[in-house]
Amino acid sequence: MAKTVTFNPDMKKFPIKKIVLIAVVALAAVILLTSAFVVVPAGSTGVVVTLGSVSENPLQEGLHLKIPFVQNVEIISNKIQKVEVDAPAVSKDLQSISSSIAVNFRVGNKSSAYIFQNIGRDYQDVVLLPAVQESMKSVTAKYTAEELITERATVGQEVQDALSEKVGGYGIVIDKFNIVNFEFSAEFDSAIEAKQVAEQNLIKTKTEQEQAIVIAEAEAQKKLIAAEAEAEAILKKAQAQAEANRKIAASLSENMIEYAKVEKWDGKLPIASGGNTFLDITGKAAE
Repeated sequence: MAKTVTFNPDMKKFPIKKIVLIAVVALAAVILLTSAFVVVPAGSTGVVVTLGSVSENPLQEGLHLKIPFVQNVEIISNKIQKVEVDAPAVSKDLQSISSSIAVNFRVGNKSSAYIFQNIGRDYQDVVLLPAVQESMKSVTAKYTAEELITERATVGQEVQDALSEKVGGYGIVIDKFNIVNFEFSAEFDSAIEAKQVAEQNLIKTKTEQEQAIVIAEAEAQKKLIAAEAEAEAILKKAQAQAEANRKIAASLSENMIEYAKVEKWDGKLPIASGGNTFLDITGKAAE
């Protein structure tokens, strides 16, 4: 004979309630366990806030424990960040300047808590950008517009030093500062261009004059060398002629001189008045 099983509704309800309760407890445990840990990413620090109170010692990179529902960890990036800003200014000679600035900066690890507590996450707008503007204005006011162009590297270094001093107290470190562009008024640009053209023309004229002087000096030197060569040639010729004459004079004998006289005699005997004396062909007196 088959056994009859009586269905009891309470038997079905009890396991379902138990399962739901277990699931709720497990979920709460997971949530509680998860909220008890925090991971600080690489290049960041974690500012611990306990019921509104900020700890001065931020958490470093890695996994950390915290008190669930009591402590909260605010992640502050300490990586290098870049910001670009337009910084209008006026030069020493009252020329309007439009400049574009690029700044690489970071928040110091030990300063994360101070910045979060006293400035907040908007420290770029609250501290950094106004400091860039002020530093740019204070430095450019010491230079003329032309000096800002010719001494750009020096100006950039001075602005970076001034900026580092202003934001260093907040724990912001300036890694790199660049003046991307300097722009002046159209009138000033025209004046600079005209000045450059005038300087180039002056250099060209001076160069041409120097070249003309060099050419004239070269021609004069050439003529001088030619004159010296000619004078030397004449001197050598005269010396050679004198030497030849000396040698000829030295080689003449008495007989050759007498022979020359005979060669030149016209055959007429000289006549002497007042006596019978005459010269013979040898030139001696005959009586």
